[in-house]
Amino acid sequence: MDQISAALDSLANQLQQDYADKLPVMLCVMNGSVITAGHLLPRLNFKLEQDYIHATRYGDKTVGGDIRWQVKPVTQLQGRHVVLIEDIFDEGVTLAALREYCVGEGAASVKCVCLFDKDHNNKVGIRPEYIGLTVPNRYVFGFGMDMAGFWRNLPAVYALKES
Repeated sequence: MDQISAALDSLANQLQQDYADKLPVMLCVMNGSVITAGHLLPRLNFKLEQDYIHATRYGDKTVGGDIRWQVKPVTQLQGRHVVLIEDIFDEGVTLAALREYCVGEGAASVKCVCLFDKDHNNKVGIRPEYIGLTVPNRYVFGFGMDMAGFWRNLPAVYALKES
């Protein structure tokens, strides 16, 4: 938990420098980022708006599929600086779709803060601008990330055993 807390402090400091004068819209990417957002947002000492967006490739599975849109933000993104709050950066397919949506809505800028980055080379070319910690290329869960729909509530990150 100490590593996670230190990473959140570092991310908050970076966001403070980049957004304190911009009135950003912080979009929590549901469901996994609820815990990340809940720990990150109170560390930010500037005026912001908070909303959420829900698009998923995983559902209750451990392998990603097609993107399914569940909920789009209520907040108007036209001309706004948008910061997507993600729990984990895996391949980047969902992140690319989220960025495309925000740009299509007229956002002035779209950046992403991601607490965890999965360590592998299967990325689609897009990267979060703000990354907290790197995790191994295994299925990880806890601290907002689920395993088959469960265990988001764990206070640390765990990995399935390699088979």
